[in-house]
Amino acid sequence: MKQAILSFGTALILSTVFTALLIPFLKRKHIGQNIREVGPKHQKKAGTPTMGGMAFVPAIILAVLPFIGKHPEVVSILVMTVGYGLIGMLDDGLKKKHGVNLGLKAWQKFALQMILTAAFCWYRMTQMPDPTVIRIPFMKGQADIGWWYVPLLFLVVLGADNGVNLTDGIDGLCSSVTAVVALFFTALSFLYGSGIEPVTAAVCGALLGYLLFNTNPARIFMGDTGSLALGGFVASTALILRQPFMLLICGIIYVCETLSVMIQVSYFKLSHGKRVFKMTPIHHTFEFYNWSEARIVIVFTVITAFFCAVGYLGA
Repeated sequence: MKQAILSFGTALILSTVFTALLIPFLKRKHIGQNIREVGPKHQKKAGTPTMGGMAFVPAIILAVLPFIGKHPEVVSILVMTVGYGLIGMLDDGLKKKHGVNLGLKAWQKFALQMILTAAFCWYRMTQMPDPTVIRIPFMKGQADIGWWYVPLLFLVVLGADNGVNLTDGIDGLCSSVTAVVALFFTALSFLYGSGIEPVTAAVCGALLGYLLFNTNPARIFMGDTGSLALGGFVASTALILRQPFMLLICGIIYVCETLSVMIQVSYFKLSHGKRVFKMTPIHHTFEFYNWSEARIVIVFTVITAFFCAVGYLGA
């Protein structure tokens, strides 16, 4: 508990300081958000500094480093967090270079994600005891799913990373939701004795520090640098905890955001141009119905907290 509190407090302070320093730096370098979407009231956000993940990801690393000796389990989570963050940074950098929201090509991003995920899978399968054993929510005991674990791992990592990325669409939404999920993972780590609470608590603290500047009206956006890093964190943590299916519960907002896009795209193609939602991801539809960004963030965060509580009961 003491180490979790220390990593939380350290990450909170460092993230606050790093974000405060990063904003004027990004402004001087003219690294701002390009707005291409037709969404409501978003054009005024053009030019807001982005790549905020460069503030809270280093804060997480520095907060966790003192505890790696006693908690080596956190290393793989840090590698996935930083690795996916670097992919996002490359994507953001290319967007800045081209001046529009066109970074890595889809196949390039997918290839990099597959390579990193394959490395994580190799580590899990060769270096961890009983790697194919998982827990299933609301069922006692554990289950060994054998080699089915490999495709499940890829599905969880790629799906979660995409879901977290889609959730980063309005001020403070992804940060708030993921802070609650990180707190939930901290509780699970204590429950299972997994020893990863220093990194889960650090992520929660870092996001709260970052939120001081990311709530509406946001002074900085996390960009793919931050959202992909958080996706790597969420997916790898769920797998380390042996609770991949728990993401369907605690990550209900990520799931809804992803499903809304899948439904919209599929129906658009099948119906020759018709739409189910006003705009996707789903949080933009609520904007069309005159929900303020603050209201959306509060409601989605409360929903996340509720489902995390439900998930804890079934852990």
